[in-house]
Amino acid sequence: MKRTSVGVLLVAGLVGAVVGFLVDQILTGAGRATFTPSLLLPVLLVLLGAADIAFALPIRRAITGADPRPVDPFRAVRVAMLAKASSVVGAVVAGVAAGLLAFLLTRPVTPVGSVVAVLATLVAALVLLAAALVAERLCTLRKDDDDEQPGPPEPGLGLSHHD
Repeated sequence: MKRTSVGVLLVAGLVGAVVGFLVDQILTGAGRATFTPSLLLPVLLVLLGAADIAFALPIRRAITGADPRPVDPFRAVRVAMLAKASSVVGAVVAGVAAGLLAFLLTRPVTPVGSVVAVLATLVAALVLLAAALVAERLCTLRKDDDDEQPGPPEPGLGLSHHD
């Protein structure tokens, strides 16, 4: 499994920013109020980031040998995938919030309440993104010295090392 790349996160954030800006543009063009995220959204994003870290810490302790109990490898993969998904969600939500913020700041009259809610969402999305990347790193094993050396193609198929 590869780590989450910066390119994927940048593209997700950019797509989110375009969508956020266009949503507010379409809403105001139709004579409706701009989209303002709930103030519970930032709380949810921060809690998700904290859960990512909380799930990754026992895996890290087992990897480093600080905890003698073995970790189920499927659990470790699930936690790593949760961290990858959370980082993409954080990038998209941060992008949407940035797009909404850009739209609000380009208006002649800036609605302060909406700006506060959008800023809180942007900061919380960035916290989720950072926490998810840290959690993904906590679930990563170091490469062994022999990881670069190819082994036999498949055990039992073809020649063995002793032939």
